[in-house]
Amino acid sequence: MPLVIETRSITKVFGANGTAVHALRGIDMQVETGEFIALIGPSGSGKSTLMAILGCLDRPTGGSYALDGHAVEGLSGSDLARIRNTKIGFVFQAYNLLPKASVVRNVELPMLYAGVGRRERRKRAMEMLDRVGIAEKAMKLPGELSGGQKQRVSIARALANNPTMLLADEPTGALDSHTGAEILDLFRQLNKQGNTVLLVTHDLGIAAMASRQVEIRDGLIHAGGQA
Repeated sequence: MPLVIETRSITKVFGANGTAVHALRGIDMQVETGEFIALIGPSGSGKSTLMAILGCLDRPTGGSYALDGHAVEGLSGSDLARIRNTKIGFVFQAYNLLPKASVVRNVELPMLYAGVGRRERRKRAMEMLDRVGIAEKAMKLPGELSGGQKQRVSIARALANNPTMLLADEPTGALDSHTGAEILDLFRQLNKQGNTVLLVTHDLGIAAMASRQVEIRDGLIHAGGQA
């Protein structure tokens, strides 16, 4: 299968000289199209730093990163923003929904930035809401929804531009165990439909639901890095 992610010797250093912190010390990692990967590791291991680089939210200090076969480490800020909007669907623990915009408008937002026309935006947003089982809430405000429903909306938003991969950072962290299990089952369904999923978690029980676990410790891949 083609590689969605390929990193070689990725490093990340914060600060300089006597205050330098080596968050990543040479990350080699591969993710194939259609995989469901759990990125695991304790606090301070470097997994959040790695996720930020894989999501084009930050740049590595050294090494190379290819996303969908294209090198991204040397791109401009505007090019990185375009990649974030079109190639990566983000799902966050805190949902990050606009409180004064309806559910369907929240899902439309990435398409607005991508220049998709108004009618097509609405059509596609409703399709995505239907896909995650929450189309009937389209005209509600986020404050009228439960935590699980808000996360479904954020997943629909992440799917809006048909991204190369879904990047989920502790997506069940704010949910009770029953609702969290429903969200994880939704990720499994999306993966079976062909979506590549990279899920960041500290919970080994959640990680076990993925097809592969990539463990990071002290800024290095400890296990599972190669496809």
